[in-house]
Amino acid sequence: MPYFAATYAYTPDTQTRDAVRPAHREYLASLEQLVLSGPTDDDGALLLFEAPDAAAVEALLDADPFHLDGRVVGSRRVVGWNPVLGRLKSAL
Repeated sequence: MPYFAATYAYTPDTQTRDAVRPAHREYLASLEQLVLSGPTDDDGALLLFEAPDAAAVEALLDADPFHLDGRVVGSRRVVGWNPVLGRLKSAL
């Protein structure tokens, strides 16, 4: 199954982000399609998914409490990802 990288760029509203974060993490932890996720050092996040297509990933992200709140994620992007080299390659 293909891999997809999703990126979030957060809004400056850190108070809302902090309040919604527990629900966001609980939701992500429930996703079988999620390979890895975590914050980036530029006030955003990177999420790696294994899914049939980008539309499936978009649907998962649409149900994320960070997205549903409407004040946390300023923008997001989903792109296909083809891992070819690196230490984690064998784990995928």
